[in-house]
Amino acid sequence: MRYLAGLIFAAILLAEPSKTPVPNRDPLAPDAFYSLPLGTVKPTGWLRNELQLQAKGLSGHLDEFWPDTSSNSAWLGGSGEAWERGPYYLDGLVPLAYLLDDPVLVGKVRKWVNYTLEHQRADGGIGPEKNTDWWPDMIMLKALTQYQEATGDPRVIPVLEKFFAWQAANLASNPLEKWAQYRWGDELVSIIWLYNRNGDQKLLDLAKAIAGQGFDWKGLFADYPYKEKISKADANMKTHGVNNAMALKTEALWSLISGSPEDREASKKMLQTLDRYHGLPNGTFSADEHLAGKDPSQGTELCTVVEEMYSLETLVRIYGDPHMALRLERIAFNALPGAFTSDMWAHQYDEQPNQVLVSKAKRDWTTNGDDSNLFGLEPNYGCCTANMHQGWPKFAASIWMGTPDKGLAAFTYSPTEVNVEIDGTPVRITEETDYPFGENVTIHVEPAKPLSFPLTLPVPGFTSETVIRVNGAAQRDLQPGTFHKISREWAPGDVIQIKMPFPVMVGHGYKGSVYVTRGPLLFALDIGEKWKKLEQKGQTADWEVDPTTPWNYGLVIDRENPQASFVVDYGKMGAQPFSPKGTPISLHAKGIRIPSWKLEDNSAGPLPQSPVKQSGPTETLTLIPYGAAKLRITSFPEIPH
Repeated sequence: MRYLAGLIFAAILLAEPSKTPVPNRDPLAPDAFYSLPLGTVKPTGWLRNELQLQAKGLSGHLDEFWPDTSSNSAWLGGSGEAWERGPYYLDGLVPLAYLLDDPVLVGKVRKWVNYTLEHQRADGGIGPEKNTDWWPDMIMLKALTQYQEATGDPRVIPVLEKFFAWQAANLASNPLEKWAQYRWGDELVSIIWLYNRNGDQKLLDLAKAIAGQGFDWKGLFADYPYKEKISKADANMKTHGVNNAMALKTEALWSLISGSPEDREASKKMLQTLDRYHGLPNGTFSADEHLAGKDPSQGTELCTVVEEMYSLETLVRIYGDPHMALRLERIAFNALPGAFTSDMWAHQYDEQPNQVLVSKAKRDWTTNGDDSNLFGLEPNYGCCTANMHQGWPKFAASIWMGTPDKGLAAFTYSPTEVNVEIDGTPVRITEETDYPFGENVTIHVEPAKPLSFPLTLPVPGFTSETVIRVNGAAQRDLQPGTFHKISREWAPGDVIQIKMPFPVMVGHGYKGSVYVTRGPLLFALDIGEKWKKLEQKGQTADWEVDPTTPWNYGLVIDRENPQASFVVDYGKMGAQPFSPKGTPISLHAKGIRIPSWKLEDNSAGPLPQSPVKQSGPTETLTLIPYGAAKLRITSFPEIPH
């Protein structure tokens, strides 16, 4: 037995992870882009700093003091939590560990993965025997596929094959129920992943059986009934924010198997519909914890944020749609960091675009409790504590993708390093940028030898003046809001330089209010913050935040020339750009206080209908990036110039 264990360990050490994307096999429909194996794209610069902060914060230490992810987890053979929290934690810990090459985190990952792989039951089941729900298994499968890509571990694929055979034999007698029925798209991710590697047609039969038992999201959005804030009496699984965020990818994934154009378009319609009735300026939709309309004092659950990001990463890959890429940017650079303390040791369950007080108190939530917008360990409920870790790592891992014509594509700009193989030739790409804070990008292309392949880059839709130069020569026919393909022979030392002038833009939203963007960043009023510790919890604590400066301002906007209403102040980037002191950029604008706009139910009261005629002294206001402001006004009443 010891000899066999030694052989297995030696095989793991000798395994080589792939450096090329795996395309869809027939009869699956092709993707526009293909995911690169985990670990081929590594964050650098400010983005790596975010992941390092995450590793030093809750994500890197949660298992040391939170019972649901401790060694007593039933997923590690203990008597503790046996449902979704262990798999959720691993689903974010795997990419975090391998993107950072952090030996401590890798050791934690291996503890969870090894137990699952080494304790698969004889019938093929994985995880705690007392769990009979398919949903937690779906999460664990995603974690295992990421781990296999990062390590090449030869044990993973046989375990998946045996699990799916067992599930196929038992799905009729133990059908999808509750959460699994609404989140069935998450299992399609792993089924398609495995089918593309082994070509087993029975996997497609299993996918069809799962789709037959799964909730019909396409049908729901064909005649959408939930156009207003959901009351507590009407809250159900169809109005649950996280279910909707996960479901955004479901129909598009299913279309790869069904081949149906209607299925393919359904995910786009879902996103458009949620945006129309529940969309918020930070890029996501209200869900506290159920759909809650467009009022910026309504919140969004952090689980909804990270799951919508993952759905959009999947949809960008399938569609190659630059508008979805822009939406993903808006969420990642604003809503995601906005829900964390700057050291990432505490998070919110619900964040608000108009968030003027963080306290343990009653608010106009649909179903959530009084502590839902505290910064802490597990405010309101622990699902976000377990699930929040996937946000930055999966975003970083998906910035670069492969293309069907053996090229590479970036869906956004962020500091990264890519090491792949194209037609057997190693290619290294390094991207240097402060984007989304800065306007310039430099990309170094280093194939091991001269090599022809296409490189696809985004041309942002928020400016018409993007310039892309290759070795000094400007690219022609750049169209804002598209992806631009550069097909040429690349040689070591080639350099791409990109300049994107970011105009300040004013958008209009709920009750005619205005919100302000510059490039991918959304801006919010810089409100003074007084932090108060409520309770120490393990290595972290729960916090309230009181405002120390007024918040009830309207913005004075020159309608003829909105950009002239703002002055841009750009300075040095700090170690944490998503903090008031570390952000390198701020805007200065004119505002007037609106005394009648007051606190109601511990949130900013109903927005006055814009435009607002308001007398009073004009003041100079400072706006900072949304993600840096933990107290903020994002949707302002408009006061005409």
